[in-house]
Amino acid sequence: MPVADDAAADLPVSGSLVVPAAALRWRFSRSSGPGGQGVNTADSRVELSVAPLELAGLSDVQRQRLVERLAGRLVDGVLTVAASEHRQQLRNRQAARERLAAVLRAALAPPPAARRRTRPTRGSQERRIQAKKQRGQLKKQRRSWD
Repeated sequence: MPVADDAAADLPVSGSLVVPAAALRWRFSRSSGPGGQGVNTADSRVELSVAPLELAGLSDVQRQRLVERLAGRLVDGVLTVAASEHRQQLRNRQAARERLAAVLRAALAPPPAARRRTRPTRGSQERRIQAKKQRGQLKKQRRSWD
């Protein structure tokens, strides 16, 4: 079992999809977050990129879902996630891997089942009408100046 923070390891997304390590592109830069004096020297910010439409093992339906759901996030067919919330590069790498897997998992998820239309029961309709009548009676009683 590969270590989750290893940049050379494959990225499991779902049971049927694993992003090969060769398809992942890493970029490191200086983070704007906490870090004290070390913030100016350590490249702790991580950007992880992948071209999801070029991944092997995707069906045409899955590819179409990716195109539709990631349309606003793809730049030249490449999906990029960034992580800079931790002080250590290693933890940011783990966060970026988890975030990328979550984005791909959500984009590949099948659409939810269509909602079955139902009608209110007769009893619930009668209770609703009765409550409306009671409320109207209460307001009618307030109007009288007797």
